[in-house]
Amino acid sequence: MIYPSIDKLLQEVGSKYLLVNLVSKRVRELQEEKNYQMKENEYISKKEIGKSLEEVSKNLIHIK
Repeated sequence: MIYPSIDKLLQEVGSKYLLVNLVSKRVRELQEEKNYQMKENEYISKKEIGKSLEEVSKNLIHIK
């Protein structure tokens, strides 16, 4: 099972397209700056894409 679930993510964002766009931008930020929203040991995922999805599911990233 994938964590976090797509249903939880869509409740936070509202659209699959917006979710993909948001996560792709966040992954680029994480790769370049290593500026994480949570502590390193709080993430379940090891890759940046999973970490960005976790940040979205915990409502740490907001859309302007």
